[in-house]
Amino acid sequence: MDRDLVIHQRLAIPAAELQWRFTRSSGPGGQNVNKLETAVELLFDLQASSVLGEVRRQRLQQRLGSKLSGGVLRVVAAEHRSQWRNRQLALERLAELLREGLKPPPKPRRATKPTRGSQRRRLDAKKQRGQIKQQRQRRHHSDD
Repeated sequence: MDRDLVIHQRLAIPAAELQWRFTRSSGPGGQNVNKLETAVELLFDLQASSVLGEVRRQRLQQRLGSKLSGGVLRVVAAEHRSQWRNRQLALERLAELLREGLKPPPKPRRATKPTRGSQRRRLDAKKQRGQIKQQRQRRHHSDD
């Protein structure tokens, strides 16, 4: 369990930079719930991390800002009855959050002009609709 958390090929978070907290979990588990601390809270301090460069740190702060508290990323897992499984789940969640946060921003969309064909189709459809409306107006009912 004290292995480095691999985010991708060029980035691994050392186990020493991850802080664990354990609490009693709610939910199913029988007496296990009352006796053992199976809920897991995993904390990762972005500011104090030695493996994150300044660019990565800023990108994570920008993309994960709502999930940060004082520069610390907090992940909670309490779904499973065993602490080990909750620890695995917390590690997976942290890795996924960091992967998503480190993705480069999408390229901005370049504005393009409508094609000649699409303009022609649009105008043809407008003309056809207008003709239908004109035909409605020309009809005169003489029921007298």
